[in-house]
Amino acid sequence: MKTNQISLANKIYLILAGLFITSLVASNLIFTKIFYWYPFDINIYGVKLFELSVGILPYPLTFLITDLISEIYGKRKANQVVTTGIFASIFSILLILISSQVPAIDASPINDEIFNQVFLNAPLAVLASMLTYLIAQYIDIRIYHFWKNFTKGKHLWLRNNFSTFTSQFIDTFTIVSLLIIFEILPSDKFLVLVISGFLFKVIVAILDTPLLYFFVWLFRKKFDLKVGEEIKMD
Repeated sequence: MKTNQISLANKIYLILAGLFITSLVASNLIFTKIFYWYPFDINIYGVKLFELSVGILPYPLTFLITDLISEIYGKRKANQVVTTGIFASIFSILLILISSQVPAIDASPINDEIFNQVFLNAPLAVLASMLTYLIAQYIDIRIYHFWKNFTKGKHLWLRNNFSTFTSQFIDTFTIVSLLIIFEILPSDKFLVLVISGFLFKVIVAILDTPLLYFFVWLFRKKFDLKVGEEIKMD
C-alpha cells in the first residue's frame, strides 16, 4: 500500500474511533431518559414493548463501527478502539464526580440538586455498562472474526448480524439486570426493557447491514482491497 493510502487509512481510523468513543460516552450520560418507540404497539402481560432508554440510541452505531473496523483494519485495531472507549468512560466518571463537588452559584441556570439528579446516577450506570459492554464488544469482535475466517471473507451479512445478535443480547440482559440491582431502574421494567432493548438492537442491526456493505465497498475500492483483505497500518 502506498504511503498516502496509509496516511488516509490512519485518518479514517481516527475518525471512526472518535465516533465510537463519543457514542459510547454519550450513551452512558443520557440513559436515564425513557422514551416510547411508537412505530410498534405491542403488549406483553399488559406492559408496552419498546419503552426504551435514550442511551440505547448510540449503541447500534458502536457495533456498526467495530464491525467495520474489524472488516477493514482487523481484530487488533477493533479491540484497541473498544479498550480506548472503556478508558474514556472511566475518565468521564471522574469528571462527573469532580463536577458534582463544585458548588453552583445562585445565578447558575442549573443548581446542584438538578445536576446531581441527572448526572450522579451516571457513575453506577457507567460501571455497570462498562462491565457488560466490555464483554459484549469483545464477544462481538471474536464471533465476527470466527465467521470471517470460516467463510473465507465471504457472506458479510452473516458475520455482521450473527456477531451483533449474540453480543447485544448479552449486553442488554446484563446491563438491565445490573441497573435494576443498583436501583437505577424499576424492577417492574425488567422484562420490557430486556425484550425491547434486544429487539430494537436486532432491528437496527438488520437495517444497518446495507450501510456496512456500502462502507466496506468504499474501503475496498479506495484501498484496492480484495475480499477478506485487511489494511495493515503498522
